[in-house]
Amino acid sequence: MKSPTGRGSSATVAYTRRKYVEGGLQAALVEKARPKQAPKLNPQQTAILAETCSNAPEGRASWSMQLLADRLVSLGVVDCISDETVRRTLKKTSSNPGRSRVGASQM
Repeated sequence: MKSPTGRGSSATVAYTRRKYVEGGLQAALVEKARPKQAPKLNPQQTAILAETCSNAPEGRASWSMQLLADRLVSLGVVDCISDETVRRTLKKTSSNPGRSRVGASQM
């Protein structure tokens, strides 16, 4: 629900008011820092991941994210890693061939 001024929800106003009452002006104006999780792979490990992507395993046309995750574990690069972490890491690197494509599929 929007406030009468249209500048925020009534829940936000109530939350800010409560912070002011409990901790004063500074508490109401300052947002808490949210802790960030450290990256699962460092730059060297990311390079190993990119290198691993070069040739698909025998019997496969291409690497799947799960195959890449399993390969990183078998190489001892990491103790464990999810296919989603591999996907996000590849999305951030230039080794992702799909990164340069924009828009609809280019088949």
